[in-house]
Amino acid sequence: MALALLLPSMGLAQETAEATGAAAASGGLLFWEYIPVGFRHILPLGIDHILFVLGLFFLSTKLKPLLWQVTAFTVAHSITLALAATGYVSAPPQIIEPLIAASITFVAIENIVIQRLTPWRPVIVFAFGLLHGLGFASVLGEFGLPQGGLLPAILGFNVGVELGQLTVIAAAFLAVGLWFGGKAWYRRLIATPASVAIAVTGTIWVVQRVAG
Repeated sequence: MALALLLPSMGLAQETAEATGAAAASGGLLFWEYIPVGFRHILPLGIDHILFVLGLFFLSTKLKPLLWQVTAFTVAHSITLALAATGYVSAPPQIIEPLIAASITFVAIENIVIQRLTPWRPVIVFAFGLLHGLGFASVLGEFGLPQGGLLPAILGFNVGVELGQLTVIAAAFLAVGLWFGGKAWYRRLIATPASVAIAVTGTIWVVQRVAG
């Protein structure tokens, strides 16, 4: 009799365990599926985000300034990406996209004006990261988010974005930083002209995006 009473509860426990396991497996699958989605939004599709990251890179070839900037940018865009994707904040693309372009212009111009990491640079990069996170969320929303696996999808997308950004930085370092970063003429002949080109591009985008 005790066995008969125990069997239904054992069956319920087994069903619960199976459902939990299936949900975990589904979440894990979504996480891995959304990593390439985030990566593709940087490489090759996210030319504006690529230019912003390159703007961070061209401030200095030293690792510490780059780490401070990338960390601030990562934390900021992760916050707004999660908040926007879950519906807690929203902003129209007509406002966000011109501001993202303006952020590209700003960091590029600052690269020309300053020669080292200043106390305010990570703060500014953090603020711009909040804007870029809203841009990421807009793309993620267009791609679609599964209602039953929101968190793993967002995490996977964010990991993909980070991998894309790190790939851009690694490529820039291997292309110019490794070979020429220590040269006396690096800033004058490489970093400053590259920053000018980035600033001009960002300014053109601001005008285009405001004009619609």
